[in-house]
Amino acid sequence: MKGNEAIAHAAIRCGADGYFGYPITPQSEVIETLAELKPWETTGMVVLQAESEVASINMIYGGAGAGKKVLTSSSSPGVALMQEGIAYMAGAELPGVFVNVQRGGPGLGTIQPSQSDYFQATRGGGNGDYYVITLAPNSVQEMADFVDLAFELAFKYRNPAMILSDGVIGQMMEKVVLPPFKPRRTEEEILKECPWATTGRTKDRQPNIITSLELTSEVMEQRNLHLQEKYQQIRDNEVRFETTNLDEDDDYMIVAFGSAARIAEKAMELAKEEGLKVGLFRPITLWPFPEKEIAAAAKGKKGVLVVEINAGQMVEDVRLSVNGAVPVAHFGRLGGIVPEPDEIVKALKEKF
Repeated sequence: MKGNEAIAHAAIRCGADGYFGYPITPQSEVIETLAELKPWETTGMVVLQAESEVASINMIYGGAGAGKKVLTSSSSPGVALMQEGIAYMAGAELPGVFVNVQRGGPGLGTIQPSQSDYFQATRGGGNGDYYVITLAPNSVQEMADFVDLAFELAFKYRNPAMILSDGVIGQMMEKVVLPPFKPRRTEEEILKECPWATTGRTKDRQPNIITSLELTSEVMEQRNLHLQEKYQQIRDNEVRFETTNLDEDDDYMIVAFGSAARIAEKAMELAKEEGLKVGLFRPITLWPFPEKEIAAAAKGKKGVLVVEINAGQMVEDVRLSVNGAVPVAHFGRLGGIVPEPDEIVKALKEKF
């Protein structure tokens, strides 16, 4: 199935309570598949096409505020419209899952694949000092697997979580093992697991008020300091990455995420055939970023090539991680053009 279809199946199977979204290429198959599967008839999951991306993100805010497992999906221009609501959720410490199947920009750009939303995803995207947990799948299987993982992390830390995919992974078809079915949580389970949720007054507790607003500066500072402590916990505990044929005696290291990592893996094979000693490092969590791990892996290398389908965004985080110890260069294509493996090999040889 397609990566977008895998998202829909996984959402149902992991016990999601609701999906609120708006169609936009290249991710429309998510809501189309949900409409075809009709989970409201089997699990009671709500599926609603909102009137806009702004409406859908505020529906997510409301569902998350009630302790529900809710998600949305969109593509780059639509996710840009959601940033205010995501910032509100981060400030109010609400869990929610967002899928971005990236397309080229700026603006409406193109419907072809891109990775140009890296900055937006890893720097919060909206106003204020906050972060969104960001997972970058590079296969249809990971599209399915990361839905449940994103919900797990979102609720563990009471923080928005994003699956940052792109038009390649969303549209390509691969075999996939779907996750087992989890039942949706009962209202009693939600009350127990989410004591912060706005589920009304009960015999045992007063109603909660959820907001990101605080007009007293000293109180707002303490709230921000609490958030920063939480973000550090996420950095300490949730970094994920993968290496392929990366050895200490390699001369070069390629760093790439998502679909670019798949292409870079083939480029690595071609480079090895030409006698180049090179390995691949793939960040899976783009935030928290595997800074220490990249620094350790780059030690002793002659150069690090960062491959992205953009003008150069993750390369900044790689340079910060390496901190000048090793030369770092970037190779990317723009406008929805996906780089070829031989182009990456050529760039590796030219830049170092």
